[in-house]
Amino acid sequence: MCVGLVTSEDLQSWAAGLDELFARVAARFGRVEPRRQARAYLVGLLAPVERKNGWQLAEAAGEAKPHRMQRLLNGVRWDPRDVRADLRDYVVEHLGDPGGVLIVDETGFVKKGTASAGVQRQYSGTVGRVENCQLGVFLAYATPRGRALIDAELYLPKSWTGDRARCAQAGIPDDVPFATEPALAAAMLGRALDGGVPASWVSADEAYGQDHKFRLYLEKRKVGYVMAVPRSQSLGAGIGHDDTGSRADAVTADAPRQAWKRLSAGGGAKGPRLYDWAMATLPPHPDEESGRPGGFQRWLLVRRGLTPDDLGELEVAYYLCFGPAGTGIEQLVRIAGSHWAIEECFQSARNAVGLDQYQVRRYDGWHRHITLAMLAHAYLAVTAAHAPKARAAWSPSPRPRSAVSWYI
Repeated sequence: MCVGLVTSEDLQSWAAGLDELFARVAARFGRVEPRRQARAYLVGLLAPVERKNGWQLAEAAGEAKPHRMQRLLNGVRWDPRDVRADLRDYVVEHLGDPGGVLIVDETGFVKKGTASAGVQRQYSGTVGRVENCQLGVFLAYATPRGRALIDAELYLPKSWTGDRARCAQAGIPDDVPFATEPALAAAMLGRALDGGVPASWVSADEAYGQDHKFRLYLEKRKVGYVMAVPRSQSLGAGIGHDDTGSRADAVTADAPRQAWKRLSAGGGAKGPRLYDWAMATLPPHPDEESGRPGGFQRWLLVRRGLTPDDLGELEVAYYLCFGPAGTGIEQLVRIAGSHWAIEECFQSARNAVGLDQYQVRRYDGWHRHITLAMLAHAYLAVTAAHAPKARAAWSPSPRPRSAVSWYI
């Protein structure tokens, strides 16, 4: 928002919006003192503070020392999961749409030392390499009206859950078991769907797309998905003449020229994100056919770049898809292209509200800071959604149309 265009009406509207948001969560903090501290923390995250850590948030609130801010994260009794339920309802009320997409992804938080809950040397897509870091699995909700993070869980490697003494030092309860990233994602999706979030599709990257149990969970709940998978992904028995022939890349090699269609995956900084796309129907796996919801179908969606790389090859990406029979390629492309929304959420939440600028080591402290940062980020998303602006058109509803069979 341009400061030069801010009016007194704008300021009043923004203040009223913040009051409305905090009124939803105020009761979660019990007594008046932590309630006031939580509001001060939230206001600090939204303020032009250079670093959103305990010291600078305390200074922004007029406090000489960070003790009260630190106690809010590490000592006061409040459940961040309850606050995230209120956050989810707030986002749905202001941004909800039946065509919304739930998006799963993880992001890394680089750390020093070995004491922070869940930290170890592991791959972080945020920095593109193995680092000493924590990994958080997040759930975003994207609609034509806006996008926001609505849930999060800290990933705990087996090196942590297998050492309960170490867990105790970091405040990890004994009843928190090891869970894979897809399992954490499934739990968050379950909370969102059970909580009435209007969404018919889920988008995820390869870490989740190649997990059979995760895909099956969504199929049983009759929720469509478009998930990236590696080129080596098996598409099931009966597709190729052998195991090699059933790989995604091998099946794609047989796609006729007419199957490729140039479509936009959404708007980007330089205009429409154009690629060549192909879509093939897939038969059900023999062991799943009897349990598959009626009226649903599986597809392979393939994205091919338009410009050769340094080796003269076109980049190709693969997606396993599931959804209502008759869904068109344009709809699947839209869902595939929606995944960028969570990356935008990560970037804006880091830059604007200090998602990654916490100074806590304990398991509950991580969830508390992350929850308050997501609350502040959702406030910005809702405020922006209410500002006058041109909105990109959401793709049309699926259109009916009628073994791997390529859509031509």
